[in-house]
Amino acid sequence: MAENNTTRRSFLKAGLTGAAATIATGAYAEGDPAITEIQPWMQELGEGVDARPYGTPSPFEKHVKRRNVEWLTADPVSSVNFTPLHELDGIITPNGLCFERHHAGIAEVDPAVHRLMINGLVEKELVFTMQDLMRFPRENRVYFLECAANTGMEWRGAQLNGCQFTHGMIHNVMYTGVPLRYILEAAGVKPNGKWILPEGADASGMTRSIPIEKALDDCMVAFKMNGEALRPEQGYPVRLVVPGWEGNMWVKWLRRIEVGDQPWHHREETSKYTDLFKDGRARRFTWEMDAKSVITNPSPQAPITHGKGHTVITGVAWSGRGTIPRVDVTIDGGKNWQKARISGPSFDKSMHRFYFEFDWDGRELLLQSRAHDSTGYVQPTKNELRKVRGENSIYHNNSIQTWYVNEKGVAENVEIS
Repeated sequence: MAENNTTRRSFLKAGLTGAAATIATGAYAEGDPAITEIQPWMQELGEGVDARPYGTPSPFEKHVKRRNVEWLTADPVSSVNFTPLHELDGIITPNGLCFERHHAGIAEVDPAVHRLMINGLVEKELVFTMQDLMRFPRENRVYFLECAANTGMEWRGAQLNGCQFTHGMIHNVMYTGVPLRYILEAAGVKPNGKWILPEGADASGMTRSIPIEKALDDCMVAFKMNGEALRPEQGYPVRLVVPGWEGNMWVKWLRRIEVGDQPWHHREETSKYTDLFKDGRARRFTWEMDAKSVITNPSPQAPITHGKGHTVITGVAWSGRGTIPRVDVTIDGGKNWQKARISGPSFDKSMHRFYFEFDWDGRELLLQSRAHDSTGYVQPTKNELRKVRGENSIYHNNSIQTWYVNEKGVAENVEIS
């Protein structure tokens, strides 16, 4: 046994040494001032512990921020900005970088006077304060939230040059809150109560119809994300969490939940958030987000800058129907697929982080990723999706994304047939 362990250790050591030799192409440049000169931060005291009572990123990371696309919407108060996926790693999105989508701007709600009302087809109509809600049993769950329009501009061709803009209407955080079923049980849903209508407290009066089965399954009324209070742009002081379903149903600034016997067909489920087929018909109740993935590095906003040699491809994958047990990666536009390495926890209806390492010889690349979810579903190509859905929709585009990388390492959003 000892001999086998020694052999294994020797093998691993040799493998790591070889990888390090491959990566260390820069080596030591004699006279490099970054090594030979004493830097300013080595010569003076820094700020004390009370200088930054709420932590902020390094000034050298100030470029890492949400960004918008001005021509996408008519007005910033009914608009969206995008998570910088190419700047992140792991699976958790920092609170300050979670994408925003508003219909009437950010509501600044005073939690002391905020109330959540349960009414309609219930035995007892109830009104809860924030303190009331926090007395229910709490749970912590990690989920992705994706806008139904994420990647929507790509239906008819490659348009937005960067994964922040093509795929950045998504974030993945840990929510702390109360399972919605506890609150509905306290009110007592009547036998003919088959749907709920959550309503937001912002000026748009955002509402969506949700079947009672989903409400009693895994929906949450959340008041914290990643351990701290919700940010105002994420629905402070309380929002609905609808795991795996399109983001417009995750009503922010939640003020009321009505129980009814049929769907309401309000504005946001008729004028928007319906998927048009090629023949003009519309798909109704397309709540679940299908399996999807994207390579975040290299990508148009994150080119290859180290030159030839050992290169790390990374990205994220997710599914509204479960977990992601496998992601495939191709560097030649789908001629050859190889299995990527998934690293980190695999939670239900959560982002998964994948990596693929290879030695780049400087030739052009066509990078793609393909997600497989726990139901057996495989992420489709754009042409496969268009064959079924046409090109009229802007919602639920979960097709495979292609980045072209030239011999200089610069990446571009392209389509291949």
